[in-house]
Amino acid sequence: MRIEVKGRNLPVSEDLKDHVTKRFRKVDRQVSELAELEVEVFEERNPAIADSQVAEATLHLKGVTLRARDASPDIRTSINLCADELQVQVKRHRDKRRKRREARAAAVQTAEAGAAASEEEALVGGGAPETGPPGVSSAA
Repeated sequence: MRIEVKGRNLPVSEDLKDHVTKRFRKVDRQVSELAELEVEVFEERNPAIADSQVAEATLHLKGVTLRARDASPDIRTSINLCADELQVQVKRHRDKRRKRREARAAAVQTAEAGAAASEEEALVGGGAPETGPPGVSSAA
């Protein structure tokens, strides 16, 4: 997974990049190598906002984009909260995909079993099916 850390009104140090890499390691193990994670950290300049340190994470996966945004008085806490939130979203997305894949495989399996059973009945039946009204024998 490629990780990009951006800072808006806030310098991004190597220490902060290392912290982001460490906190999103669990997410990294659950997604493909082609996934892209963008973490944007910034500071709200409004003094009325107590939780001024904000972290936003956007994870671009194949076909879906997951986002998380958290704020706290400390930037590291914001990153931790954001990582936890994104981890839950990734787990939910993986479980949803797994269920769909299993349901599709089960449907294909039952369809194949049904087709095989109807072919077997046709072979065991010994020929053409009866024509005419039910209960009336054509061989009189």
